[in-house]
Amino acid sequence: MEIRSVAVIGAGTMGAGIAQVCAQSGWKTNLFDAFPEGLERGMKTIDAFWDKGIARGKTTAEQKQQWAANLHPVSDMSEAVADVDLVIEAVPEIPSLKHQIFADLGKMTKANCILGTNTSSLSIEAIAQASGRPENVIGMHFFNPVPIMKLLELVKHDSCSEQTIAFAQAAGMAMGKTTILVKDIPGFATSRLGVVLGNEAIRMLADGVASAKDIDTAMVLGYKHPMGPLALTDLVGLDVRRDILLNLKQSFNDDAYTPHPLLEKLVAEGRLGKKSGKGIYDWSSGSAEETELP
Repeated sequence: MEIRSVAVIGAGTMGAGIAQVCAQSGWKTNLFDAFPEGLERGMKTIDAFWDKGIARGKTTAEQKQQWAANLHPVSDMSEAVADVDLVIEAVPEIPSLKHQIFADLGKMTKANCILGTNTSSLSIEAIAQASGRPENVIGMHFFNPVPIMKLLELVKHDSCSEQTIAFAQAAGMAMGKTTILVKDIPGFATSRLGVVLGNEAIRMLADGVASAKDIDTAMVLGYKHPMGPLALTDLVGLDVRRDILLNLKQSFNDDAYTPHPLLEKLVAEGRLGKKSGKGIYDWSSGSAEETELP
């Protein structure tokens, strides 16, 4: 099945990045968000990313013009998903919200449309069943920042068809991603490993083992991680990481996944990471700077 048109549901950090990559892949891309201000902010984020690429000499104004012609903000979900070949949902990690969206998508999209969810930890099977067409649903877990990160984690569930898997793999390849295929187990492969490492790094920080910068440098230079676990937690969002840990704790009935009290405290104070301007680091200058912790 050839991809000609795509709809992305949710214009936050992840949704905007996914929509950008889809537009750059040459597909007509509809970007929808339930909140007008969120949709406007998502479009501005994409435009700023393209402008930065031009300023750095990595892309051209002509490329931006071509990509922008593929991208369309749409304020009505039924209009956004009508007659598209692929829908990728990227809304917050709230099960009831995702289930409702997929119940709506099952009615609004054409019968052979593939439905992807960008969830990083929730049950794909449960989301798929809500659609009424579980064979057409697959997990498509992207990584932030989407235009730069090369990995796309595809998550199959028991009802997922081989055609849907092949379609998602082909879509990932067309987007310039390397895909991996994992089973529908809480946390999949990436989130399960990532949040545990991040939670332990926060524990070390709270225990005074080393500064945030030094803990991150240890993993960057000692283990060749492209980014330290604390900076990555700020980039992903402390609230997102906390919610994934809580979901794993409940799913596995294992206290080992309990979010560290410092993580809970930072979230409670609204220090959510780069998106709020401050988390483990202070991002107000545009880069990660050491800051006093509560």
